[in-house]
Amino acid sequence: MTTNLPQPLRLPATALPDGCPSWDTEQARRWAEALPPRWVPVRLRSRHLDVVWLSVLATTPALAFAGLPPHVAALLPLHLLWLVTRPEVVRFSAPALVVVVVVQRLPWPVTVCAALVAFVALVLAELRVRARSAQRATALAAAGGVTAPLPKAGGPVRRGRGLAVAGVVLLLVGGALVAAQRFWDAAEDRRAAAAFGCLVVGLGLTVLVSAALGRCRATRLRAAPAPVLRVLMRDDAEGDTEVFAADDAEVLRPLFTVSVSEWSDDEDDDEDDDADDEGESDEDLPDEDEQPGPLREAVLYGAPCDGAEVLILSAAEEPDAPPVVEWSTGPVRPFSEREARRRAEEERQVAALEAVAAVRARTAGEDAVPVPVRSWRAGPVDWLASALMTLCAGWIFWSPTTDAGFPLWQQILAFAAILFVAGRLAVKLRWRITADRAGLWLNGGLRGPVLIPWDDLRSIRRDSFELKLRRRRGESWSVAAPRWAWLQRRLGLTHPYDALAAELTTLHLDPALRPGGESRKRERGRALWPLAVVLGGVWTAVVLAARWWA
Repeated sequence: MTTNLPQPLRLPATALPDGCPSWDTEQARRWAEALPPRWVPVRLRSRHLDVVWLSVLATTPALAFAGLPPHVAALLPLHLLWLVTRPEVVRFSAPALVVVVVVQRLPWPVTVCAALVAFVALVLAELRVRARSAQRATALAAAGGVTAPLPKAGGPVRRGRGLAVAGVVLLLVGGALVAAQRFWDAAEDRRAAAAFGCLVVGLGLTVLVSAALGRCRATRLRAAPAPVLRVLMRDDAEGDTEVFAADDAEVLRPLFTVSVSEWSDDEDDDEDDDADDEGESDEDLPDEDEQPGPLREAVLYGAPCDGAEVLILSAAEEPDAPPVVEWSTGPVRPFSEREARRRAEEERQVAALEAVAAVRARTAGEDAVPVPVRSWRAGPVDWLASALMTLCAGWIFWSPTTDAGFPLWQQILAFAAILFVAGRLAVKLRWRITADRAGLWLNGGLRGPVLIPWDDLRSIRRDSFELKLRRRRGESWSVAAPRWAWLQRRLGLTHPYDALAAELTTLHLDPALRPGGESRKRERGRALWPLAVVLGGVWTAVVLAARWWA
């Protein structure tokens, strides 16, 4: 594990509620077993959430062009999103979907498909909602009836403010899109625009429901003494809070994560994240070091279950500092057994790669001439990613057309793809990272190399398909490439992004291993905008030629 403290930081005895029981490993195991089967989507990783969002956004126009009414074309894919983020909504939306398609007397294949989608979504959502009740009952049993008033319970309830504003904005945008459909000439374009507007309205309602539920649950938690449990916790590499059983000092089995915000006396402070319901924590917090924090003793207020709101009173990281009070700003997200094993395995792999990189760096310094400058650049996996991106952009443009040729929506998508694909391909094909004594020179943008001083570097990590380089001041940078974990394990291979992240992390953490020279201008790479212009020109020529031949 990346964090290996002999003892957790202790919580003062005076901060413990009277009779507060410990949530031991056996009780936590029963809590984890109350989760629904692993094929029920409870907790998705960020890349899976991205796939859900992209699928919803791409499916809605496609269904509209297939002839479905706009509201039906939006309702069908929205059930995928609701199943992941708001299973409570599916209890009402699934029957409503069936009623809509029956009342409108749509063709029987559409009716059958809609009924099947509604049935599957309803079953999965019901399994998840019932599992929540079982988890809550298990947590209450572990608390043994011991309750305590929440610290700072009289403070303002900020939960849901940011989501409410975002929901209203989405509703207005969606309504405007629906109203603007009449400006399109072709009937299929009008139907697609109306469907997309209905989708945005649905997203706005989803965000508003999330805001209302989060606020209601947070208010209910404050209203009366809450169940309490002694646990261990730490801040994970993404800035969320990881909770473990009270006797799991080796952090072998994380139970759940939750986004939290430290309580503040300032009523005007905005809620940091008001995180979307299954969403990720803020990646750009300025004070995060992107390494798991120290293990700390804590008291958990509230009955944890999938989607619950909690309060955590934890030991401070600074000596003699008072305990820290943190409110949840997002829902509790449990780890399944499979996800917990995967996370532990990834931590072991990262630790092993960093150890190997440190040994290599020290060996190079002892047995060879020290390298004044080191550099890394795009390789075969990046070239493969570029080819896949080009194919996807081509698929968008060369999707089915009408007899009149390329409709307006395809032309707009094609030229939007020109700008996006040209810029991203230039970065994917020619990115370069150069390390010298000053820091990292990143040639990962169109304007040219940028220096990131070592002190401004937060972390370099491989997250799913992405290599992410984060800095304290300025925008973070990432580049993605295909990754097949099962094939790598079978062949005993290490992904280039894993090796690069380990090497850069080693240099970041150990100044003695960093290159001692000063890189020259040509070693840092060139500006990438000329390449983007060339790629954009080629893509434009292809689009115009295809339009002419159509």
